[in-house]
Formats: sequence, structure tokens, C-alpha cells
Amino acid sequence: MQVRDIRQAKTELRQKFKNFRISLDNDTKSSHDNAIYGRILSLRQYRISPLLLTYVSTPIEVDTIHLIEHSLALGKKVAVPRCVPNTRNMEFYLINSMKDLQPGTFSVLEPIIENCDKIDQFDGSLCIVPGLGFDSNGYRIGYGKGYYDRFLNNYDGLTIGICYYNCVKWTLPHGRFDKRVDLLITERYLRRTSSKHF
Repeated sequence: MQVRDIRQAKTELRQKFKNFRISLDNDTKSSHDNAIYGRILSLRQYRISPLLLTYVSTPIEVDTIHLIEHSLALGKKVAVPRCVPNTRNMEFYLINSMKDLQPGTFSVLEPIIENCDKIDQFDGSLCIVPGLGFDSNGYRIGYGKGYYDRFLNNYDGLTIGICYYNCVKWTLPHGRFDKRVDLLITERYLRRTSSKHF
């Protein structure tokens, strides 16, 4: 998507996607979240992966709380991100339950680092990637801070973007450092967006 001012275009899209999410009533959001959750569970890659990297959802995001609890109950390792203070980097820590989390950067639930182990080896993992919006090629519009873009540029595992159908566009503006996801899941479909073997 060719745009003259990519930052302005992204800002406008962020607000549009946020407005849609805020407008969802609880029943509709729950229905969409459950459909996306079911599609994740149906993936062979999810079933065989010993390690799940996932964000901890806020009220306007696709819910990941059920996914975290289900994965822990299955005996999978689950790691969630912590934003490193005074940087634009994030680190992943293993958690044993939702009790290992507390409000952190931007009031998002983050691991209590005194109780959790930091990891930097992600062999066999898959990563659930948040986004306010995605496009058909797997590029995303995030919150504009760049945490996930920095992490994903050094991550070789399978990446899955989860998003509501109404927040998916055919193309979105993206820069050379933006990293697309390998798989896009909405409440309506699952779409392969890269040539990565999985």
C-alpha cells in the first residue's frame, strides 16, 4: 500500500480499529473470541508445540486468557512478554498461572519477574502476535511502540496473528522493519500468509 506519510496513515487506522473494537457488544466479542480460540486449538502446530509465547489480552483485544489457562492445563510451557523499562524491547518470562502477573507497562498484565524465569531460547515454540489490524499478507498495525516488531525480527518460530475479521484489510501501510506473521486467524477463517513450512 503506497502512502506518502506512513505514520499518519497508521495513526488513522489505529483509531479506526480501536473504535470498531470498542463498539463490539460483549456477546459478539465473546462469540468472535471463542471462534478464534477454537481455530488455534485445531492447529497441529499448536498441539505439538511445547512452548507458547503469547500476549496477555486487554479488554479490547482478542482474548488470550482462556488460551493461556488451557495451555497450562495441557502441560505446555507458556511465556508472556514484559516491556523492558526505558527501552523499546521486551523479554519473555515463563508463568505457571495468571497469579504470576501484575499490571505493568501501559497497565498491561506482565510477569512478576521475581516469580518467573526469563527465557531466550524459543525452540519448538509458536508466538501469538497481537495487532489492532492486519492485512491479507500478514502485516500488522500495532500500537505504534515497536516492541513486537523488534522481537519478531529476531524470532524464527511460527507466528500467528489473531484479529477480528472487520479489522483485516487487503493491504496496510508497512515499513521495511515491519515483520509479517506466518498465519492469520479471524473468527471467519485461517489464512496462511508466508511460505514458511508448517
